[in-house]
Amino acid sequence: MAPTQRSRWLTLPDSRGRRRNAALLQFAVDRARADFDERYPHLGVGPVVALVAAYDEQDNVGDVLKVVPTLIGDLEVSTLVVVDGGTDNTAQIALDSGAYTCVLPVNLGQGAALHLGYELAAAHGARYVVTLDADGQNDPAEMATMVQPLLDDTADFVIASRRLGVDQTTDRFRRAGVKVYAWVVNSILSQKLSDSSNGYRAFKVELLDDILPRLVQNQYQTSEVLITAASRGWRIAERPTVWHPRASGVSKKGGNLVFGVQYARVIATTWCRVTWGNRRRR
Repeated sequence: MAPTQRSRWLTLPDSRGRRRNAALLQFAVDRARADFDERYPHLGVGPVVALVAAYDEQDNVGDVLKVVPTLIGDLEVSTLVVVDGGTDNTAQIALDSGAYTCVLPVNLGQGAALHLGYELAAAHGARYVVTLDADGQNDPAEMATMVQPLLDDTADFVIASRRLGVDQTTDRFRRAGVKVYAWVVNSILSQKLSDSSNGYRAFKVELLDDILPRLVQNQYQTSEVLITAASRGWRIAERPTVWHPRASGVSKKGGNLVFGVQYARVIATTWCRVTWGNRRRR
């Protein structure tokens, strides 16, 4: 995808309200892409892109970006931050850190911000993308472990697992949710994953065109990406991770109940959409 090409991922059902929302979302994405292309007119990123979606994370994002590796083996690592609107100094901190920074004019949600980041990484030459949080819960030092199965061509998509590693948080409700949702996802996908909801992931950029047109979630996108990728035959692997408590602030996705309900909703709607699509192709 050429850097100046219009993003093509907003494919929402036909209704007047949804079309209006889609137009507003598309305007925000296109404006952010245009500003990014103007800021980096001749950009070529390294083979590995560390992709961070950040929304009002000025107290955390700088510390995360400081420890992103610049090399994995002999492969250059570029850092791309998509600032998902917000009102604080996140964008300036990302720019000052030297990260390639794309700023959405309004808050669209983590899923939308990551989707834009996938497109930018692919358009500018990345071969592998690693997504990690801006809040300090993921350890960038683990990126090499995450990318290695992709380099060895034993997997197309790698997920960090708190259950295979160490979960340093103390939220028992969230821990129980990780187990329950892993069981649900494994049941519908015939997988054996221990942690289906972790957003610390790595995958091959060459396969992005296969799933990007099928992604529609603006916020709770971790299960949508996983279910869509699995339904398309991607090889999925896990690697252990140390899951740290959030460095400061609170989650932007709501409390445990809100997160749990929304995560379940996305699992159900994505699975129905994938299943219906498979039936129509037969």
